[in-house]
Amino acid sequence: MALISQKSFQFYSSSTPARRSILMTLSKRLSFISGRRKPQNCSSVATRMLCFRDKSQYVFCRKKHVQLWMQSLSVNETVYLCGDTESSTKSNNMWIDEQLFFKKLNSLCTSKEIFDFLSSLEVLSDTMASGALQRISEVEEDDNGLKNPEEVLENEVFRALCFQFEFESSKLSNTGLLNALQALIKLRIDPQSTLMASLLAEGEERLGKGQLTTKNLCAFGESLLELEGPSCAMLEQIVNHMQAKDIAKWSPREIVMVYKMLQVTVREGEKYQGLLNRLNSVTLTVVSQLSPKFTSIILNSLVVLQQTRAVPLVTALCKHSVKHTPYFTDDELVNVLEAFLYFGHREQIFTEALETHVPKSIFTMHPQTVSKVMQYCCQKMILSKPIFDAAAEGFISDADRFTTDQIAGYIIPFGTLNYLPPSASSLFRKLEMVLHTRLSHFQPHTLLNLLHSCVLIQRYPVNFLPKIFSPYFLQQLQGKEQIATSQLTQLFLTVTLECPFYKGPKLLPKYQVKAFFMPHGSLDVHLLKRVRAGLLYLLKKRTYFASEVSTPYFYMVGKERESYRRLWLSALCPAQLGSSPLSKNY
Repeated sequence: MALISQKSFQFYSSSTPARRSILMTLSKRLSFISGRRKPQNCSSVATRMLCFRDKSQYVFCRKKHVQLWMQSLSVNETVYLCGDTESSTKSNNMWIDEQLFFKKLNSLCTSKEIFDFLSSLEVLSDTMASGALQRISEVEEDDNGLKNPEEVLENEVFRALCFQFEFESSKLSNTGLLNALQALIKLRIDPQSTLMASLLAEGEERLGKGQLTTKNLCAFGESLLELEGPSCAMLEQIVNHMQAKDIAKWSPREIVMVYKMLQVTVREGEKYQGLLNRLNSVTLTVVSQLSPKFTSIILNSLVVLQQTRAVPLVTALCKHSVKHTPYFTDDELVNVLEAFLYFGHREQIFTEALETHVPKSIFTMHPQTVSKVMQYCCQKMILSKPIFDAAAEGFISDADRFTTDQIAGYIIPFGTLNYLPPSASSLFRKLEMVLHTRLSHFQPHTLLNLLHSCVLIQRYPVNFLPKIFSPYFLQQLQGKEQIATSQLTQLFLTVTLECPFYKGPKLLPKYQVKAFFMPHGSLDVHLLKRVRAGLLYLLKKRTYFASEVSTPYFYMVGKERESYRRLWLSALCPAQLGSSPLSKNY
């Protein structure tokens, strides 16, 4: 990746002071001459000059050679810039209207077109110039970084703009300064360069003097977050300035930016809770205006900031997110799902939206996003066949590229909700292949949870029990011994009952438990009442059935919906359910 690192300059300009409203002039005689040898006579070279000026005809130019050091792929190139003052006094009739400029600029789709456009102009305001840099960053940036970094960073117009922004930063408008800073960050300009240092220093000075508007503060904060991350000390200073602003007049974009800054500056106590309370109230009034991206960011901030008392806002955002479900990026959808889980919210129409979106997108969604969808269904006890069937197909197709946590995230909900998809044979064949290949890569608790979930849907992992019951593996199960020993005992007793052919290692008695604890809160009380009423209607007397009892071999009844179905079967026509090991049940 090419970086600009402007280390040394010889700079000469007139001492006449300039007003802040300046113009950037590209006259017809500006020239960059590349090479390691200085041109001996600048006057003999057909040159063009780049300069700043205001309406009082203030002229900024290089009367001497200006030496720019450009660092490109670790190769230093010396560029000499020559210019004169005569061509800087163009008349103001060459000025282009800003509205027309930006209309034309936004129609251009490559950096070359933009540079050609800029070269054709006589006069540019600093906001136009910074806007051009922003447009260049938009057309050049993709998921893998910059498309043509050398082509941009070595372009003579780009270098001239960088030079002007560095040495005339004090004369830029707030918008020009901050837009340029944002664009240069997106273009991956070296944060340690004197160019970036100059812009940042000027922004900090104006921040300290209270010269930045709400929009400016948000733009500056966004740049600092991108450039320096949460550790940036200036972010808290920006938040302090924001507290004095009128929140009711903020745009959705400004609201979102303040949430992001608060997310990284609120470290302890309720230092900014007053600001948060006001912000939450105002945000509630603009929820309907929020884009998918903004909705996701705010929900994520509310989770990080632990705003459990902002119930009306959370509810409104969760409902609003339904219509955006097809348009969320993978990361945005994960943020929304995490908010639903954190705040305990559940919307039937959101589930229906997921049931429409996930099957259509299963082969393009990131595995982590699908894992989060499955976790949401699992924790909310939502047995959604369209989602689960799609997840099964996605697992069969792409499981080889999943992480171990993603593999567990896909499979465990099937066991928790006792559901076998139509493609169950292929699903567990694929799972077994993955386990044979990557068994040693799984964390102990993750592997135990995964194999335990298989047992719940009558897929018995006999090929992997020797590892699970080995003393070395058992010693690795630290921190959650009660849960682990319960799961180990269930695995052992289940295999003893269902797989009498298994002759491998047994679970040592010290790891076996005598009873299983199941919190009453884990039962679906309403479903339990319906099952009892149905049984009473069919059997006529209460003495013919019982609920919430220990069953032979400690099978659990009442925890999952399928378990209630087994309760019906055991009462009406007791029979032993069929079974086969994971490796053979296809």
